[in-house]
Order: sequence, then structure tokens, then C-alpha cells
Amino acid sequence: MSGTIHIENPTPHVRVLILDNPPMNPLGAAMRETFLAVLDEIEAASALRCLVIMGKGRGFCTGADLTSVDKEDLSTFGLLLDRLEASRIPVVAAVNGWCAGGGVELALCCDIRIASTEAGFICAGVNMGMMASAYRLPRLIGEGPAKSMLLTGLRTDAETALRFGLVTALHPPEELKGAAVALAERIASRAPLSVEATKRVASRAVDMTPQEAGRMTNAEMKVLRASADHREAVAAFRERREPIFTRS
Repeated sequence: MSGTIHIENPTPHVRVLILDNPPMNPLGAAMRETFLAVLDEIEAASALRCLVIMGKGRGFCTGADLTSVDKEDLSTFGLLLDRLEASRIPVVAAVNGWCAGGGVELALCCDIRIASTEAGFICAGVNMGMMASAYRLPRLIGEGPAKSMLLTGLRTDAETALRFGLVTALHPPEELKGAAVALAERIASRAPLSVEATKRVASRAVDMTPQEAGRMTNAEMKVLRASADHREAVAAFRERREPIFTRS
């Protein structure tokens, strides 16, 4: 099966992508191309302010489709990861089940990860004579915990993933999607230009010197101070009401 990606729009500013390729939602070539096309659409849709990604059934994602890996050009998988990581809007991964191999990489490219209490994470590169997550995972959770996952290829349960900082919250399986959408709605309710600027700076923070961070922050703040959304936020604060942001 080539699988598909279901698209839901619970609010005008939030989009949910559901990977559907039973039983564990690997991303074959066709699904990767669809995913890239969806990201193109998201970048062009100024009304969208947050994206949620999850899998259908008992798996989040297991990366490339190993049943056809010998026949495929896997360069599009790396392109997909880079594009997702560079998305202008925040991305929430709702890890609903098994997350293995390239699926861990997919989750790491998201800005926030929450998980089902039944989720499990496997850095399966060493199990398959390959390598995955050796760059992104240590940067997120630290070298020691990352190596314990990367070098053993063993399953890490949801509670351990929370303790490591791989995920920031756990929810019962039946509540995960609602929690992810609520989190996305909260992000989408904040000043969009500010959210996007904050993501840009935070995503580069660990690689910058204090001086570089200061220059980047000052450049972003110059734009934000002149924005209509900043003026609206100040007015709403003074008038004790909720602001109405327009991404302008």
C-alpha cells in the first residue's frame, strides 16, 4: 500500500495531518511527495499558524518504507525532514504509538512533541545497519540519554521519553489528538509574526554566540515593534480584552 495523508482543519488557523499507511505508517515515495506538496501549500497559506502531525492507528511513523527501500531514492526523505524543520509555522508532533527509525527523525523535526502514554520510541538505525537521529537527538536531550537510545536500538517507553525531554507531555491515547489541537490553537492565538520570529531565533539559539543571538534578536524585534499586531496587543492589554491578530 502506498498510503495517504488525511488533512483536517479544526480551526481556520490550525491544520492536522494524519499519516495513514497501515500498520505503522511508513513514508513511501508517494507519501513523501504528498507531504512535500502539503508543506508547499502551508508555506503559501498566510492564515495557517500551527500544524499538527500524527499517525493513524497504533503507529506514529516508522520512517522510510523498508519494503521498497532498495527501489527508492531516499533523498526525498531528507528533503522532507529539512523542509518540515524549516517551516515558518510551529509544528506539533502528537506521537500516538510506535515511533521508530526515520519516524523519530520526523518527530525531532517538529517544534513540540507530545505523546500517548502507549507511545514507544526506537532509534532503529543500528538495528538496520544504518544511522538516524545521531545529530538531532543529542542536541535535544543531551549526549548521554541520546547515546543510550542510539547505540542500543532498544525501545524507550513514553515515561522515559518524558523524563529525557524527548516529549513535553503525556496523554491517554483517546485524549492525545484533542490535547494536540488545543496546544496548536493556543499557539495560533498568539501574534503570528512574533511566533514565527521566536521560532526562528529559538531554532538557531544553540548554534549562536551571545553576540550573534543579540544581532538576530535585534533585527527581529525591529520588525515586530513596527507591526500592527504589536500595536493591537498593546491596545488590547490597555482595554482588557483579547487581541485580534492579523499577521501584519
